[in-house]
Amino acid sequence: MAIKGAKGELKIKLPPGIEATLEKDAVWVKGDAGESGALLGTAWALVKNTLEGVAGGFSKILEIEGVGYRAVLEGKELVLFLGYAQPVRVSIPAGVAVAIEKSTITVSGIDKNSVGLFAANVRALKKPEPYKGKGFHYKGEVVRRKVGKKAGATASS
Repeated sequence: MAIKGAKGELKIKLPPGIEATLEKDAVWVKGDAGESGALLGTAWALVKNTLEGVAGGFSKILEIEGVGYRAVLEGKELVLFLGYAQPVRVSIPAGVAVAIEKSTITVSGIDKNSVGLFAANVRALKKPEPYKGKGFHYKGEVVRRKVGKKAGATASS
C-alpha cells in the first residue's frame, strides 16, 4: 500500500489477510477473524504512523553531554568525537535528515522506523553513564544518577 502526503510518499507492507482502504477522510483496516485478526492492531499502527509521517514527519532530538564530546556533519556521514582515539563515523541512511546545533542532534524524516532506529544506534555509541551523566540522551529523558564513593561514604557516617 502506498501513501502520498505533503512530505513525500511511503509504501508499507501489510500482513497477509489484512486490507486497508481509504474512504473520503477515513482509513479502514479490515481483516479476517483468527490469525490475521490478531495483527489488526499492528496493521493499524503501521498505517497510522505512515499517515503521520507523510503529513508532518517525525523527529528525535539527542543531546550530547560531556567535556570534549561533539558532533559534525561531513557529507552523508555523522562524525562523533566521543573521547575515543579516533572519531566515530556513522553513515546517515536515505530518507533521514540530521541537523546539529551546539550540543543537540536532531534526526528527522518521514519513516518513523528509520528515524527511531538511527537515533537509537547513535545513542548506543555512548549511553549516558550514571555518575556524571556523560553521553547521549534523548531530550527530556531523565538519567538516573548514582551516588559516588565519596558522597556515599560521608552520608553513612
